[in-house]
Amino acid sequence: MIALILIGGLGTRLRPFTCDIPKPLLPVVNRPFLEYQFSILKKHGIRDVVLCTSYKPEVFRKALGDGRTLGLRLRYCHETRPLGTGGAIKNAQHLLAGETVLALNGDVLNALDVTAFLRQHRKNQADLSIALTRVKDPTLYGVVETEPSGRIRKFVEKPSWDELESNTINAGAYLFEPSVLSRVPPGVNYSLERSLFPQLLAERARLFGYVSGGYWIDIGTVEKYLQVHLDILGGQTPFGKKGLSKGTGVKIGRDVTLDHHASSIVLGRGTVVKDFARLSGHICVGQRCEIGKGASLEDCVVLDGTHVGDGARLERCVVGPGVRIGAHAVLGRGVALAGNSQVKPYSQL
Repeated sequence: MIALILIGGLGTRLRPFTCDIPKPLLPVVNRPFLEYQFSILKKHGIRDVVLCTSYKPEVFRKALGDGRTLGLRLRYCHETRPLGTGGAIKNAQHLLAGETVLALNGDVLNALDVTAFLRQHRKNQADLSIALTRVKDPTLYGVVETEPSGRIRKFVEKPSWDELESNTINAGAYLFEPSVLSRVPPGVNYSLERSLFPQLLAERARLFGYVSGGYWIDIGTVEKYLQVHLDILGGQTPFGKKGLSKGTGVKIGRDVTLDHHASSIVLGRGTVVKDFARLSGHICVGQRCEIGKGASLEDCVVLDGTHVGDGARLERCVVGPGVRIGAHAVLGRGVALAGNSQVKPYSQL
């Protein structure tokens, strides 16, 4: 089976971090986000992957190459103008070899049991299957209602609470049979969610939902980007983490306080933590960073090459690469700093 990942989005909700790095390549616990999706595919025996690019395609090719170092065969299909989710898949049709295709959104981390998903798809003799996930507040999403058999009967876009009959939403993973793509017009902007799925429903095609019980998060906002770090570091996901370990070049000064367990704190290669610093909660610091004397960090993400000044305090924030934070500056909850920016000493953000 071939997997296809949609990675053409601009990542506007994650700016400023996506101005230079496409969202699917942003580091999550010091690994490119796409590597988590790759690990799921390999676990289920899928090693042939097509990446549908639009925004900064050269960055993906430079970072991932042909996939051999990752144990994959990676191929690229570029769209020169926005084609939407359906149009992007149609654009890659010549690479799909007439096989069943697993299509994934490139900004969703989903511990999907691909093997069980495919088994159910084939059992239902489905034309198209949509992975679903249950959420606490479905009014924020498009709800997918199904029959007891799993056959989809209705799509409801951001329903009010009194309209709700289900809390299952589109999880951003699909299984396509080749015949489905014949319904997608070539070379035009075409949406899976707003055009293809309603069309299939109207035609009474065999359209089924599969409820996935695994971990699921859309990392499309700064808040969610921080949350996925906290979840992985806190052991709330099945995805592994690499914590403090010998041989990483990390230097820790005297009387540094590491609260909780060391596995909740990840420090990248070449990072220096100076005397009397305090790291608490779940912390991820990238490579070649410096945490100043007496600085305090709690539940935050600091990307590569950042300098945190002496006595500075960071709480539940995300700091881009190459930032310089002055001595005794305070970065509070929800702060997101662009790469290479500067924060003056004693500033409060």
